[in-house]
Amino acid sequence: MRQVDQLCPCGLGQDYAACCGRYIGRAAAAPTAEALMRSRYSAYVRGDAKYLLHTWHVSTRHQDLELDAERAVKWRGLEILVTEAGGGGDAQGVVEFVARYKVNGKSCRLHERSRFVKEDGRWFYVDGDVR
Repeated sequence: MRQVDQLCPCGLGQDYAACCGRYIGRAAAAPTAEALMRSRYSAYVRGDAKYLLHTWHVSTRHQDLELDAERAVKWRGLEILVTEAGGGGDAQGVVEFVARYKVNGKSCRLHERSRFVKEDGRWFYVDGDVR
């Protein structure tokens, strides 16, 4: 029986190491835009700013990224709504998602339509439109 803390936060129900952990640990590159989206969500949950910057396209990447730990953000779940392109043979992709979280006990949600590009065999987050 798996312990809850070993499950990947991305919602696929797999062990972290076999799911997003292999991308965040850089043992493999995310094969699709959706896989990158899920791994980025998992990186937010785990507070891994380094991975988030590493997977952000250079054209829109921030110089630094501080994850606001003192605000006590508690990520509660990820739902992928739509995926357009973003497969192994594609150069671009779109992933629309809803991420649920709590800040200081208040329930919130982030609904975003994110754009991704593939360069040199790696997917990168470019930007997104918040809905």
